[in-house]
Amino acid sequence: MGQVLSKNQDTSLLPSGQLVAGTCEIVTLDRDSSQPRRTIARQTARCACRKGQIAGTTRARPACVDVRIVRTRQWCEMSPCLDDEGCNLLVNQSGWTCTQPGGRVKTTTPFLGVFICVFWVIILLQDP
Repeated sequence: MGQVLSKNQDTSLLPSGQLVAGTCEIVTLDRDSSQPRRTIARQTARCACRKGQIAGTTRARPACVDVRIVRTRQWCEMSPCLDDEGCNLLVNQSGWTCTQPGGRVKTTTPFLGVFICVFWVIILLQDP
């Protein structure tokens, strides 16, 4: 798996402002909690992935992952959930769910941007 870095960690940037190879940063993060018991989060990440890798999610953070995982839509193979959560593919393989021990479910649907380096995620959080 690739190294996961957030926008706040300046060590992921080269002096030219470019990302270090194999790293990602969160570019935008929007949350909508207007619906009861639901939060919709939209996140855009920028990644500088190595050959054979693509922007993805590891442990609920942007990361460079094996391109085969994204092409085959076997999302759980990139370990997108936190350590105490269970990962399940959506029936149509359009995304995955992470189920927390208390029953809270996070449903994630990725959208690959025009440029492969951008990974946009919509997360729907539902309380049990």
